[in-house]
Amino acid sequence: MRRWQKFAIGAAAGIFIAGAGLFALDAADRAFPPPLEQAEAVSPEVLDADGQLLRAFATPEGRWRLKTGVSDVDPQFVRMLVAYEDQRFYEHSGIDIWALGRAALQFVSNGRIVSGASTLSMQVARLIEPRENRSFSAKLLQIARAVQIERRLSKTEILDLYLTHAPYGGNLEGVRAASLAYFGKEPKRLTVAEAALLVALPQLPEKRRPDRNLKAAEAARKRVLDRIAVAEVVGDGEAERAEGVPIPARRLQLPALAAHVAEAALRKEPKAIQHQTTLKKQVQTGLESVARAATMKLGPKLSLAMVMTDAETGEIVGEVGSADYFDASRSGWVDMTRVSRSPGSTLKPFIYGLAFEQGLVSQETIIEDRPADFFGYRPRNFDMSYQGDVTVREALQLSLNVPAVKLLDAVGPSRLMVRFRRAEVRPVLPSNETPGLAIGLGGIGITLKDLVQLYTALANRGQPVRIGDGVTNAPGKIDGEPLLEPVAVWNVADILSGVIPPAGAPQRGIAYKTGTSYGYRDAWSIGYDGRYVLGVWVGRPDNSAVPGLTGYGTAAPILFEALAKSGIATTPLPRPPAGAMRIAQTDLPISQRRFAINASGLLAASGREPSPQIVYPPEGAHVDLGAKAGDLTPLMLKLQGGRAPFRWLANGKPLPDLSRRRTQSWMPDGGGYSKLTVIDSMGRAASVGVFVD
Repeated sequence: MRRWQKFAIGAAAGIFIAGAGLFALDAADRAFPPPLEQAEAVSPEVLDADGQLLRAFATPEGRWRLKTGVSDVDPQFVRMLVAYEDQRFYEHSGIDIWALGRAALQFVSNGRIVSGASTLSMQVARLIEPRENRSFSAKLLQIARAVQIERRLSKTEILDLYLTHAPYGGNLEGVRAASLAYFGKEPKRLTVAEAALLVALPQLPEKRRPDRNLKAAEAARKRVLDRIAVAEVVGDGEAERAEGVPIPARRLQLPALAAHVAEAALRKEPKAIQHQTTLKKQVQTGLESVARAATMKLGPKLSLAMVMTDAETGEIVGEVGSADYFDASRSGWVDMTRVSRSPGSTLKPFIYGLAFEQGLVSQETIIEDRPADFFGYRPRNFDMSYQGDVTVREALQLSLNVPAVKLLDAVGPSRLMVRFRRAEVRPVLPSNETPGLAIGLGGIGITLKDLVQLYTALANRGQPVRIGDGVTNAPGKIDGEPLLEPVAVWNVADILSGVIPPAGAPQRGIAYKTGTSYGYRDAWSIGYDGRYVLGVWVGRPDNSAVPGLTGYGTAAPILFEALAKSGIATTPLPRPPAGAMRIAQTDLPISQRRFAINASGLLAASGREPSPQIVYPPEGAHVDLGAKAGDLTPLMLKLQGGRAPFRWLANGKPLPDLSRRRTQSWMPDGGGYSKLTVIDSMGRAASVGVFVD
């Protein structure tokens, strides 16, 4: 056989053996892949609306391991890490041959290990598949795993794994967890000193923990900063300056905000890594700081709850379910925003709103605050005293009980409950009872969230919104008729914005109402501006009495402080709608100057004539008066029944003259929705809503 034939056969055999070897290696690679699935186990995170961390939960083995990618950390930290740990990271395929050769030569020359040769890929292999022994076979497996990882992942993905799993002492894993624990911030903007410490700790995380071995941590950081490659990355003089920066000597707690919302998020999607909420971290932090401070003053066994929502969208931006989630003496695990309690006087604004809407009263109408008997029901004021004659404005601001019950008797408890249903709120009545007058003073059950949902209508020109729970329920507009008409809403806001703030609290330009339930069991305060509603509840979860607990004295100061600490600027209350104004008493029609009921508890009326009824225009009619063309014409109003003289009101504003005729001409201010009301001499009223086209 000729030489070239032998050479050809040998070459073919060599190629075959090499191919077989590569095939065998490839088959082994497929048969024994690296355990990358194990690396996916990270701490669940609950995020605010902007993606900021509200709360993290430990992994099943009790480790704080927050998922971290290259985009989550300061770019200079990544450059320092590569410069210190693996300068040829972007060139090799898992193994740095030059580093291995250098380490072997140093070992032979010195008889001990002088420097390591582990690449970042090899360190990732060790982190995701840890082994207790550090034998030669374990090192070979680590090298093989590094090659496998390089075949499967990009360099960025390998760095992501390192940034997530690198050990930092105790149960801290990953750069984000370490940055939050040692510096109290996300690692996106690390200083040179902070970055150097985070580069140094993973080599000997327990021995270099700054909260236990400060000197060792300082020495390790110095070694990183002294490395020439690192100095080239950070720039001239930066390493020297960084060495003089103190190292934090204690470990901080990771963010643990919104405990009840976070638990709800995990229940919704137990397997998800990240859970988005509608909360705002700044608002949540402010509310919880106020809750902690208030807890110290409230005394034992008392809890509190707060809900802050955007009245335009219905999104909850802050929520505190209890004074302290982990305080068993206060039943902190109970989310008191969802528990039905007596609302005290907090429903009174809606009673007054209905009375305004129906034309029964104006702000300056005189109403009596004297002992009254409503078929055996005898409401009394909170302080057991009576004010005599007061204006409707004063009655609501002072939260007087008798005037509120008189107005509720006139508008009807059932009608009030129907209006609540427009806001998709269904308060709980006592068993087997129909709506009665007691509901105006808290004789009903309602949750803090539902109460806040009702008040969104007052902040939103009468149109309520469906508030979410921060996680599961989608917020949004509630279709249908408004809870109250805009003019009535403005009157209520105009009155409540004049309520004196609690002692020491600044005037914030908000409207607010307080309430105290029977027996001093619940203290409430709920306030709103032109955009946000904040509700506060204070009491004992077991519903026992707390002597001295009041809405104004206990809950209102918390409301004002929480608004100040929320970080949200006050939005002005809505401007008056067309026809809304505060009318002096002398300018009111005779029938609105004093509100009175007869001995039977009914609006004063002779009963001989039927009540007035507007027959034209009918309710909900669209009347073409040329509004679109810009040339409005008057509308003729017609009524039946009632006793003359008659007073007509358009959008709450009286028309110029009393009339004894049953027709009246009205010139609207412009197009759109208007409310027309007629009041006869007996104080009886009728109203219709029309659309001027």
